Amino acid sequence: MDYNDAPLWQGREKHHRAAIDAAVKVGVKHIYYTSLAFANPSKSGVMRAHIRTEKYLNELAEAGKVRVTVLREGLYNESWPLYFGYYFDLKDDMRKEVIVAGDGKISWTAIADMGFATAKILAAPSEEWAGKTVYLSQRKSWSLWDIAGVVSKVKGDEVRLKVVDRKEYEEFYVKEKDMEKASVEWWSSTYDALKDGECEIDDSTLEGVLKEAGRRPKTLEETIGEMMR
Repeated sequence: MDYNDAPLWQGREKHHRAAIDAAVKVGVKHIYYTSLAFANPSKSGVMRAHIRTEKYLNELAEAGKVRVTVLREGLYNESWPLYFGYYFDLKDDMRKEVIVAGDGKISWTAIADMGFATAKILAAPSEEWAGKTVYLSQRKSWSLWDIAGVVSKVKGDEVRLKVVDRKEYEEFYVKEKDMEKASVEWWSSTYDALKDGECEIDDSTLEGVLKEAGRRPKTLEETIGEMMR
């Protein structure tokens, strides 16, 4: 729905608004919205629907119609293959070189850690988190170059990273890998955001919640190792 620069309320936020309006209509008093850990404003197309939804929620909150908490979830540990040149075949991917359109530090965060923190926030008294926007990201960060090193170590064979411009990236995955053009073009903007440092997060919220429960964030190395078995 977001492809080809979808106009307002025609991207994924169309479904977000339908759910929000239904909740407000039946009297829901507090909406917790799971957004994404890019900047606002962001250069990434994947963040567009979240920015539009956050704005709408804040307008409703300012009008006194609902309390709002925005949880910007860190980029999932488990999603690293998407950022790392669609490396979905994992240990069966035989590429010696992975093409991407940019690099930057990312505060990768395990889904289970975000799920735990989200549950704790939902279970807390409503007023404790009302009106807040927080990032659920660990503060340690890794670049795509770092991922190439981890993958190489796990495979016992060097996998190099090649950074090219967006046009070359798009042409490669559309023409050489036969991927959908609109999808690749939409996703390629993510690398502009990475280069700007949008995904290197310094927010202690998630680590604080985990520490209270005697937990530590799961590292990206652990996740890659499990996925590459």
